Amino acid sequence: MIPISAFILTATPADAVEIFGWDPMHPFGGNKQEPQNPKPTAREEDAAAGGLKRAEAAEARGDMGEAAKIYREVLKGGAFTAAAPKAQFKLAKALEQQGDLKGAFNAYKTYTTNYPRGGEFDTVINAQFNIAKTFLGGQKKKVLGVPVGPSYERAEEMFRDIVKFAPFHRLAPLAQFNIGQALEKQDKPQEALGAYQEVITRYPSDPVADDAHYQMGYVKYKETKEGSRDQTSRVQARDAFEDFVNRYPESEKVSQARENLKTLGGTDVKGTLEIAQYYDKTKNYKAAAVYYNEVVRIAPGTPESEKSRKRIDELKGIVGADALRTGPEKAQSGDTALARRRALARVDVASRPDYAGPLVKYPYPTDRPSMRTTPLGPIVEPALPTGDPLQTTPGDPLVPNLPPPPDEAGKRPPAEKKPTPPAKPEAEKKPEEEKKPEPAKAEEKPADKKSVDKQ
Repeated sequence: MIPISAFILTATPADAVEIFGWDPMHPFGGNKQEPQNPKPTAREEDAAAGGLKRAEAAEARGDMGEAAKIYREVLKGGAFTAAAPKAQFKLAKALEQQGDLKGAFNAYKTYTTNYPRGGEFDTVINAQFNIAKTFLGGQKKKVLGVPVGPSYERAEEMFRDIVKFAPFHRLAPLAQFNIGQALEKQDKPQEALGAYQEVITRYPSDPVADDAHYQMGYVKYKETKEGSRDQTSRVQARDAFEDFVNRYPESEKVSQARENLKTLGGTDVKGTLEIAQYYDKTKNYKAAAVYYNEVVRIAPGTPESEKSRKRIDELKGIVGADALRTGPEKAQSGDTALARRRALARVDVASRPDYAGPLVKYPYPTDRPSMRTTPLGPIVEPALPTGDPLQTTPGDPLVPNLPPPPDEAGKRPPAEKKPTPPAKPEAEKKPEEEKKPEPAKAEEKPADKKSVDKQ
């Protein structure tokens, strides 16, 4: 390790020591920075300038093919010369005039990538936008030189490139909006909604934001017009149009949004009436009455409402008003409802995975002790002891009767004898139990002679 470290620390030029891309002269010891664009020589500059003049002369003669060829040679020999940005721009223009829109767009894209500070940047973005709009308008893509169909996918990619390389350009919001348009034409409504939402999020103050907001409602509105019975799409379309009218009251599309709201309301009534007629046809009169009443509620005064009201009266005459009620078919008393809840609870418990069987009832003991029924009187605390507990008082239960301390000679005085209690009167004496006579012992019989012999 010592020779290697000594080699690293020797005074050598900064560009002479490179260990796996590590730059020892970097202020933080990091990787070596990427090399800058090489500075072209004077010979390369002169060659690029001469080639640019020859290409412009060919372009002036109307020979766009020859001009495009010379522009490519200039870029190949001097991509970093002063004439390179103009040559790249001229090449894209020549391809566009020849009708090669895809090649022209890619040439413009190379300009925005390699020469973002060029003088023709704004013109390049405008040209890219026009080409992408041409594909969005129905320009057919070519397969082996034969047009086969509109290339909405290519238009989407072109608009995405414009937003990517020029996000703050004045055409960027409209390019983002056109991404949503291209997705709509590809039958991708959810992706189109995301593109329109991106317009509102990134460019809320741009005039195209109100168009994006309206278009979000229109995407859902088209789903309802195409025969979809999904109530969610209808509700979302109505909410989007109402929000649009409230946010942008000065927009020219407000009147159209209100017309769409009226159509959505009529679509709701028509769809609900069709559902009611379906249940009516299948003789599910209760469900039919529910949807007939819904038509009456959401569209009062309309022909559909009058038709629904008339049919409800007819159904009442056929099956009765009670059969059309949506509540319980028969009122249940408290005991019946309680029994029903208990039965449902038993079913729920039995269906649990940890159910271990019905409840086992064990007999309760019958010889339990009886509880006290007499009321408990007031609790009286005992009297506190009086006197000094440090003094030995004969008969005091709190102080033990200790022997007196020894005198100077070490002898203890005789302990005081406890006084004998007085004799009880004879009346209080208990009669002694009479002694029972002991049973007489049985006389021992003389042992038999035969038993003695056996012993």
